Amino acid sequence: MTARPTVGSLVLEAAGRLEAAGVSFGHGTTNAFDEAAWLVMRALGRAPGDVAPIAGEPVEPAGAKAARALVARRIRTRKPAAYLLNEAWLGADRFYVDERVIVPRSFIAEMARDRFEPWVADPARVASALDLCTGSGCLAILLAHAYPEADVDAVDLSSDALAVAQRNVADYGLAGRINLIRSDLCANLVEKGYDLIISNPPYVTDRSMEALPAEYRHEPAMALSGAPWGARQARQRSNGVTVVGASAESSLSCQAWLRASASSAQPLRSQRV
Repeated sequence: MTARPTVGSLVLEAAGRLEAAGVSFGHGTTNAFDEAAWLVMRALGRAPGDVAPIAGEPVEPAGAKAARALVARRIRTRKPAAYLLNEAWLGADRFYVDERVIVPRSFIAEMARDRFEPWVADPARVASALDLCTGSGCLAILLAHAYPEADVDAVDLSSDALAVAQRNVADYGLAGRINLIRSDLCANLVEKGYDLIISNPPYVTDRSMEALPAEYRHEPAMALSGAPWGARQARQRSNGVTVVGASAESSLSCQAWLRASASSAQPLRSQRV
């Protein structure tokens, strides 16, 4: 009788197949082993996590078949695991994703958990915040968690992206605090002052887009390159992220932020206001 595979042997087998196939990583994992573990654990109906404690557990034939089929689909389609599983993780926080939104992977998430120190001198004074180019809404949700008293506006041009964001906002019970707004950057926003503005606009040049691995081509092109819309200017000026910190004396409108970004001689990585 053939011995049943274990969780650990299935993960190692999957990692070898992913490496041999030359798939690309970067949508929640950075290597074949972590991607394999994510796929195998989910195929077995388990939460993703450390494989070591259960590596020796035998797997029933149906489970092994499901795991191998999911890995084969990852290789065949070149879709990121996040799309195949409809989930993305930023630390311990899980978000729904599909091909209407870019897979979240921004380092701004870690900054949000630290409440944007040292840029935000007094977190208690953050009463309003803006997440421009919100995509799946994950950063807006982290903003709402970081500043429980703040009203958060989450803006995107894509109606499809906002539909995904709406699902995530509802999943986290934040519909009463996060306002989803369709707008080309600041175009549909009133002259409202924000204590904190974050933005992770499209940042890939058109030439670089042509050279991206197949996995990235499953993401919405406008979320990466911004070629069809006004985020091109913000991308060129901000190098992908602008953080405006709160102070007791001032707030900043979206329009003023955009003007400052457009006139800055250097990329506006962060600025205390």
